[in-house]
Amino acid sequence: MADGAPRVPGIGSDDLGLVERPPAARHVEVAVDAAGVAGGRTWTYRVPEELADIAPGEAVLVEWGRRRAVGIVMGEAPPPDDVSARPLGARIRADGPLLPPLALALAREIAAHYLAPPALAVRAMLPPGLLEKLELIARPLEPSTPAARGGRGGESAPDRATEDLLAALAAGPRTVRDLPAPDGRAALLRRLRALEADGRVGLEWTLTAAGAGPRHERIARLTDAGRAVVAGARAPDARSVGPRQRALLVDLAGLTPDVPGIAASLLRRRHGPSAAATLARRGLVVLATREVARDPLAARHRAGRPGARPMGSDLTPSQADAVNLVVGALAARDPTPLVVDGPTGSGRTAVYAESIAACVAGGRPALVLVPEIALALPLVDRLRSELGVEVAILHSGLAEGERADAWRRIRAGAIEVVVGTRLAVLAPLPDVGLVIVDEEHDAAFKSDRTPRIQARDLAITLGRLAGAAVVLGSATPSVETYGQARAGRYCRSTLVDRASGAAPEVELIDLRAELAAGNRGLLSRRLAGLLEGLDPGAGERAILFINRRGAASAVLCRDCGSVQACRECTRPLVYHQAGMTLRCHHCGAAAPMATRCPACGSPRIRFLGGGTERLESEVRARFPALRVGRLDRDVVERRGAAERLIDAFIEGRVDVLIGTSLVTKGLDVPEVTLVGIVSADIGLTLPDERAAERTYQLLVQAIGRAGRGGRPGRAVIQTYQPDHPAIQSVVAGDADAFYAAELALRKQFGAPPFGRTVKLTVGAEDREAARREAHVMAERLRARAGAQSPPVMVAGPAPAYVPRRGGRWRFNLVLRGVDPVAILEGDPGPPWSVDVDPESLL
Repeated sequence: MADGAPRVPGIGSDDLGLVERPPAARHVEVAVDAAGVAGGRTWTYRVPEELADIAPGEAVLVEWGRRRAVGIVMGEAPPPDDVSARPLGARIRADGPLLPPLALALAREIAAHYLAPPALAVRAMLPPGLLEKLELIARPLEPSTPAARGGRGGESAPDRATEDLLAALAAGPRTVRDLPAPDGRAALLRRLRALEADGRVGLEWTLTAAGAGPRHERIARLTDAGRAVVAGARAPDARSVGPRQRALLVDLAGLTPDVPGIAASLLRRRHGPSAAATLARRGLVVLATREVARDPLAARHRAGRPGARPMGSDLTPSQADAVNLVVGALAARDPTPLVVDGPTGSGRTAVYAESIAACVAGGRPALVLVPEIALALPLVDRLRSELGVEVAILHSGLAEGERADAWRRIRAGAIEVVVGTRLAVLAPLPDVGLVIVDEEHDAAFKSDRTPRIQARDLAITLGRLAGAAVVLGSATPSVETYGQARAGRYCRSTLVDRASGAAPEVELIDLRAELAAGNRGLLSRRLAGLLEGLDPGAGERAILFINRRGAASAVLCRDCGSVQACRECTRPLVYHQAGMTLRCHHCGAAAPMATRCPACGSPRIRFLGGGTERLESEVRARFPALRVGRLDRDVVERRGAAERLIDAFIEGRVDVLIGTSLVTKGLDVPEVTLVGIVSADIGLTLPDERAAERTYQLLVQAIGRAGRGGRPGRAVIQTYQPDHPAIQSVVAGDADAFYAAELALRKQFGAPPFGRTVKLTVGAEDREAARREAHVMAERLRARAGAQSPPVMVAGPAPAYVPRRGGRWRFNLVLRGVDPVAILEGDPGPPWSVDVDPESLL
């Protein structure tokens, strides 16, 4: 404003629009990966000018409290009203955003629904250990680089320590911890910061994970001079080429144009340790570095199971109807779940395969969730052989490097089909067109660690976020899923008949009568007779199911009646023949086998009950001509053992497969003519609302393995409770009656699908302190529940089924209602843990 111009009191030049306001600062929402962050909470930070291009999904270094922590940018955020936000500290280099927008949106849903810290939700989506280790990298800058030209200049001549530092960096980037620090780490950092300000050194933070980084190998290929030597010309340096060197050159000359080279490690084994390096120095060979993917499927042949119907061949009418529904949902991007049920062996896998083919043909990837990865491998083989698609497998049994490589390929969009267990729902897919949950009823889809996700429910959420078709497949849908379909909230397509074979004949054996007849073995006389008549030479095979591991379920003193129990959990220890040890199946603790009773000193120790190990020993002893294999968690823990055993059973190298619930899932072997349920009562009397449902599902799934080929199948159910409604429903094949009874019972208590459930567990070293804390929380929640509409019921507290674990006494509270999370007002924090939509109330 010119001198002497009139001024208006109270109005500044900026109010008249004569001065430009600075642009409003950008703020972002950050999930802070630090201990003590409350569940569901994110933090707002200001974006400084030098990080103006920061994008959602990137890792940053932030000030949190009095320390620095790693954070993940979740998205834009409004500026805080009452306080000024702290600025972001520094970008952490990690080859672009760690997660695509779809994965970030899913992480938000996990944090909100399961009351989990957002950073833990993000961490679950990353390769193991990726956020654990930060490295500060120093790299020399060439004088021509923009950063170097932007230095302050005019600095004094460097001292000797600085010259040594620059010399150490001359060969390339180095981690700061590996640089020499003659006068201490603090002085080294000050010197590096000064060189950074002068534009001579670049400093950046990066994430590293031991064993999870890309794997590289050196490869060799011929130069033009090398090809000339192979053709008979003299080497350019006129020196002769020795026999080993010539053999190496001939190897390289035989490569086809599409092969980039031969691994230097292989050439060393064939032609000596120095042949390739010597030829590289002479200019006849060039050595390069390439990234090598660690693929757990590399050793598997790309061939489907013998006799499998090729994709695109005739489907049954009900299979075709199901596929048409999926194709329609794909075209409309309709995420309404489609329940595909029907009798076991009715061909759900063919529906999956055709649906995946349609999805991939439409240019969108597919995700398939399975309860056990070993049982999905036949589907993987089929997809790779018949569709030629790029498939990635994700499960906890992979090595860290394999998981990291799969994660990078999925994030880059190089994978067309992802197959995996529950953690595969957290794969960093940029997009997904089809989500399939096979055996959707299985409890393995529920995680017991924070975030305590239910992968089936999260798959439905993912479908909604991505606009993807969602298929929930099972011969025995969960009661929740069945109820949602009956209410019309889910679509339903029932496969009417078996694709091949006929339903097996089911026999019920009363074990009370067997015991009265003096039979104390695990096999009834009828089941033993059927095994005796099994004809492996004609291709007949059998499956024996008992849902308990070990050789004895309890070790009892015959004098005082004392049972050897776990010191931590107080649960009976299970005897395992391998290692002659007692193991706790709740906490994993192990103890040596006592020769005398710890309570009274008596040597009269008796084994009670039995599991897979005892059943295996009994079958081997009674039927030595049968080839027997065992599949349980003890076997699965050995890398690759489950896959080898299942392949052997499919190929006819094992006659009798004994196992836990693993043998009831996904096995499609037409030669299985006999299934024996050794004990149908295990789990039936547990004090849990899903006990009858799980028993029904296990029995139906198990007997459905029989009779899938040309030979008739037979199933034998051994039980002490032949009149139990769940068992009677299995024998009668009346699924509707069972589900109607279960839904009526759940409606009385507001259990899913008529309401939601939350389980809170408090743990403390002192039992009385845990009990007091549980009662205080119960009263607090009941006070809130009284003002809640619709009402929330608070049950408990009650001791957990395993009252002591990990040295802590535990008490449970159960909340039921339309929205029980509302009365929690967020995560209550330690010493409480929260399980939203728990799989079990024990």
